[in-house]
Amino acid sequence: MGIRTGAQYIEAVKSRQPEVWMSGRKITNVFEEPVFKRPILEMANLYDMQHDPKYQDQITHICEETGERVNNAFLVPRNYEDLQKRRAVFEVFARATFGLMGRTPDFLNVVVTSMYSNADFLDKYNPDWAVNIKNYYRYIRDNDLFLTHAIINPQNDRSKSSHEQNDMFTHLGAVKETPEGLVVRGAKMLATLAPITDEVIIYSFPGFKPGDERYALAFALPIDTPGLRMLCREPMQDGTRPLFDHPLASRFEEMDAVLVFDDVLVPWDRVFLYNNVEAANLLYPKTGIAQQPAHQSGVRGLIKLQFAAEVACRVADSIGVDVFLNVQDQLGELIQSVETIRALLRVAEHEFETLPSGEVMPGGVSLETIRGLMPTVYPRAIEVIQIIGAGGLLMSPTGADFAAPEIAGDMERYYLGREGISAEQRVKIFKLAWDLCGEAFGQRLLQYERYYTGDPIRKRAIFYNQFKRNNTFSLVDEALNLPDFVKDKTTV
Repeated sequence: MGIRTGAQYIEAVKSRQPEVWMSGRKITNVFEEPVFKRPILEMANLYDMQHDPKYQDQITHICEETGERVNNAFLVPRNYEDLQKRRAVFEVFARATFGLMGRTPDFLNVVVTSMYSNADFLDKYNPDWAVNIKNYYRYIRDNDLFLTHAIINPQNDRSKSSHEQNDMFTHLGAVKETPEGLVVRGAKMLATLAPITDEVIIYSFPGFKPGDERYALAFALPIDTPGLRMLCREPMQDGTRPLFDHPLASRFEEMDAVLVFDDVLVPWDRVFLYNNVEAANLLYPKTGIAQQPAHQSGVRGLIKLQFAAEVACRVADSIGVDVFLNVQDQLGELIQSVETIRALLRVAEHEFETLPSGEVMPGGVSLETIRGLMPTVYPRAIEVIQIIGAGGLLMSPTGADFAAPEIAGDMERYYLGREGISAEQRVKIFKLAWDLCGEAFGQRLLQYERYYTGDPIRKRAIFYNQFKRNNTFSLVDEALNLPDFVKDKTTV
């Protein structure tokens, strides 16, 4: 089939009956549920962009294997030009959602592509695993599917490994083998957008210990597989808020869920890794599933940070406070943060690394630097919006107030911005800013960026230790071994 349309994606959502629980209710019609409807339409828009002549050649290509047009997220990059083709789809999708949706279809399609292109790693442990991931890649590529993932254990007792928990199946683990497949039980999180996706792929961060064999798993299933239950977090919006009052929250709410597997059968041809601690711990470094999707998240993070910086600038401009030195300093700081991320992305793409397979990946040091900076610079951007907007962020009226003739004069007089900015313009800008920096929706985005790749302190420590192993700090040795020109008579 190749690239699908938004209408085809919506029909797929309507055709499924996943078990979804939210606010104590079992959701029986995902498409018609107000919390999910607008995000579904936003995803449909991304699928339609693949067919738009304005974007099609940028974000899709003709698959050599099938002759069908497929998304560039399924392209295995072999050179710099291929990395730019991948970047194009990352950027187009991120701009369409202002970088506010972290689980657009391109992200996990890149992950599966990386596992596919490095399947030789899996083949060393079990040839069937390599065959399975190759077939799965072709399946989601040729049907243009939308995946979520769940790769974190529930926050129970973090001082203990999976096999040391009081309940053997608090964390997702294998129960038994059957002729049809593997039976699994337990929970994983944080499955973003799970209720509106086609499939879920399960794998885990490294860190398995001896005894954790049953938890060393990687597999994929349709989202409506029997026994798979989604426990959604509290919604950040109810799906009925007016667009005037909540222009972001009403469109881009990404529902997160805990996935509960109640003795779910995973067919053997959907198992990519099982019962092998060593393989599970090496899955990330050996298949590129950290570095390749870091390219997507870096581009998305750039757009998200740029959007936040632009919101801060427009808030300041709308009330004329950007003439003050302290405000200019804060806005300049944000713009420099954006340019820093932009430059790091370009360096990563130009200084790509070539794997033995011939696949290329953007430079790891630059990508990890972006991952280390985003948990700091994005919260700072939100803080600057809060500081500049000040009390005005708390005092915005609603769209209904502008529609009331009795107070129309008051609205125009007291909510007016600087010269040239109408009351309605100013309020719209402040509404947008409050959605981003004050509402529960915006605070979820903030927390999401802080912990996007895990504990930022631990991640930076890992980065340092890897950097130390790969670098000799030779400049220090050169400084310590400079010749003494005073004693060297040949220099006189």
